[in-house]
Amino acid sequence: MTPYRLPYPVPGVIWASLPIPALLIGPDMRVFEVNPAGEIFLNVSSKSLMGQPAFDRLAIDAPIEEAFARARANQSPIFINDVDVSTGERAPTQCNIQIAPMHDNSDYIMLLIAPRDIADRLGRSMSVKSAAKSAIGMAEMLAHEIKNPLAGISGAAQLISMNANAEDRELTDLIVEETRRIVKLLDQVEQFGNLRKPDRRAVNIHDALDRARKSALVGFAAHMTIVEDYDPSLPPTFADPDQLMQVFLNLIKNAAEACRTTGSTIRLHTYYDLSLRLRRKNGGPSVLPLNIEIIDDGPGLPPEIATDIFEPFVSGRENGTGLGLALVSKIISDHEGWVQVDSVPGRTVFRVSLPVAPKKMEAD
Repeated sequence: MTPYRLPYPVPGVIWASLPIPALLIGPDMRVFEVNPAGEIFLNVSSKSLMGQPAFDRLAIDAPIEEAFARARANQSPIFINDVDVSTGERAPTQCNIQIAPMHDNSDYIMLLIAPRDIADRLGRSMSVKSAAKSAIGMAEMLAHEIKNPLAGISGAAQLISMNANAEDRELTDLIVEETRRIVKLLDQVEQFGNLRKPDRRAVNIHDALDRARKSALVGFAAHMTIVEDYDPSLPPTFADPDQLMQVFLNLIKNAAEACRTTGSTIRLHTYYDLSLRLRRKNGGPSVLPLNIEIIDDGPGLPPEIATDIFEPFVSGRENGTGLGLALVSKIISDHEGWVQVDSVPGRTVFRVSLPVAPKKMEAD
């Protein structure tokens, strides 16, 4: 098969910087290029999509072939608003789409897909940023006040452990360890807009998951069953172990709070998948084959917040702070990873995708 090559280059910086999914489609309706936002929207790498029929992967609830023909014939763009767009792996998303022929060669069509939530978010971005800045200031003040009683809790646990048996000492040690971790977390909340850079090293994903699972089971998830479904052959990832454990703990806590009934189940699932490739900030490719899923059988996310769930102070719970998932998103972003959520009633999946540790670090 002849390799697909463009008759002219697409400006790389502009193409990669587009905030909405964009595809370049040839005269035979095959994909010639997809930008990073399009890779995320389609959940597929540009390499695997190149040369494939565009509408094998993408379903648009509109007479799309007729629109393409009109755009080519009239040499002018066509706009279609409020149309459902699906990838086959996710529920349809209402979008505005634009079909525009390339000026240098009208056989090539640029397809731009603008999910409605992006437009809505841009419209209110200034007011959200202002509110978030004020709320972060309040969170910093509360974090400072919480540290003092935590010091007392840690000291009391250490005193109890001096006369405790081995079984109870394990619990007091856990209290001390967790209060210290919470203090570190509060330090990060105080500086939420300037979270410290991760101290990255080779980390066994299952060790971090196990720490989070044990902590959850003696606390907020004591009424639940947590099932481990691990791929034991996974290589180490390249991460800060404390920050990675915090990510998993936040996601398990989120799942536990979503499943309010006793007897609910959380499943921790890990697997290896080479298909996910994202663009780094410097434009280079990033492979994220290590996948961790936290799956719950709760009622699912409220539709009105599902697309904003990783934004600061967005919460589906009454009295929720909305900082937990925002912190997850920031930490995973700092680790050059990716986090996403798929939610329907009865099944919500938070998926974290991470890189493999460099060979030298893995050996060390």
